[in-house]
Amino acid sequence: MRAISYNLRKHRAAGELAALVDAHGADVLCLQEADTTDIPSVLGGLRLAEATQRNRLGLAVYYRESSFRLAGVRAMSLKKSLHDRVLKPAEERMLGVRLHEIDSGRELIVASFHAAPLTALNSLRRHQIRTALAELQDLGPDLPVLMVGDYNYPVFKEKLGERVRDQGYELTLSDARTYTRYRFFRGHYDFVTSAGFDIEAVRTLPQGLSDHLPILVTASVEESAHRLAG
Repeated sequence: MRAISYNLRKHRAAGELAALVDAHGADVLCLQEADTTDIPSVLGGLRLAEATQRNRLGLAVYYRESSFRLAGVRAMSLKKSLHDRVLKPAEERMLGVRLHEIDSGRELIVASFHAAPLTALNSLRRHQIRTALAELQDLGPDLPVLMVGDYNYPVFKEKLGERVRDQGYELTLSDARTYTRYRFFRGHYDFVTSAGFDIEAVRTLPQGLSDHLPILVTASVEESAHRLAG
């Protein structure tokens, strides 16, 4: 499975999406900072599974209809930062979809995630990540999970990795930095957390109109996870 995650920077990079999906043969597309009132139901051969409804700038997940069938959806509000309370940019910060793989019959979960901005503490973002992963287990207990997005976590990533592993997940960074807007804050912001997946590669794609660079995740379901889910 090939999944692309992209923070559109207030929807500015929306016009790049169809070409991006076609160029990299994406099976799943996870968006952050999308104007969900201005996204198509079909994009580059992918079908819109769901988009958040209560965000000024929201999340969306697309999937390839020839490979998957939609089996469930879960959007969730997470613990709010002061920025969220005052400016209200994002009510829902996690959007998960449960997909049924047509050829194999197995099911898996893919989620788009957008953590609180850098004005918040890392402890709040860790709380958001922990809560989001727990909620995805409720969407499909013991199913393989792939959560991608903008984690807004440029420093102390090793500590975050330890916390994620304690919860039964792995944290994977891409091969190059994913945020370039401000020199001081440049680094890896867009991550992958997963359970039951073999993450073969996470590649940072060329920059477009967003200050975030899209990432391309190549992953396959682990055989042990397949047996457990079955």
